[in-house]
Amino acid sequence: MSANRKVPMRQCTGCGAMKNKKEMLRVLKTAEGEVVLDATGRKNGRGAYLCFSGECLRRARKNRGLERSLKMSIPPEVYDSLEKELGELGTE
Repeated sequence: MSANRKVPMRQCTGCGAMKNKKEMLRVLKTAEGEVVLDATGRKNGRGAYLCFSGECLRRARKNRGLERSLKMSIPPEVYDSLEKELGELGTE
């Protein structure tokens, strides 16, 4: 085994910063078309990544970054629930 394994990097859909996958929050589009936070990062579905900040979520909402990444339109109440969940994680 190689000691310097490749670290998976992901781009924040809000601010565009590239970060280690583990340092980011995964937003998931399920097979049913629901948009949920995937705290484990292991659920099946199309994922988009955000920094652990409400600011990035607000930016992604404004620039439609999540909608582009998930290839779907996202209703405002979904953004509101994502913002609430993010607040519950204590990341503001």
